[in-house]
Amino acid sequence: MLDVIEETNEGLRMVVPVRSPLGIHARPAAALAREAQTFEAAVFLETEHGRADAKSMLDILSLAASTGTLVTVVAQGNDASSALHKIGGMIAGIEE
Repeated sequence: MLDVIEETNEGLRMVVPVRSPLGIHARPAAALAREAQTFEAAVFLETEHGRADAKSMLDILSLAASTGTLVTVVAQGNDASSALHKIGGMIAGIEE
């Protein structure tokens, strides 16, 4: 799924499943937010529970992304493609 990137008016989009048995909890949410902050691009995560700024750990936690949740990563800006691949890969790789 990480190879499917859609270009929209909102920016680049990629859908990533949460595979971790614990979902996206505090530790991976903090890591995602730290990584997202290294990009100039605006990065957002979307689920059926809403939209979160990927640069905010609390926003990410508010999504309550459990195992099996499909997270749409949206990135807008100069380094959007790099941000999309990095954040999408991190979500797919959460194991704890």
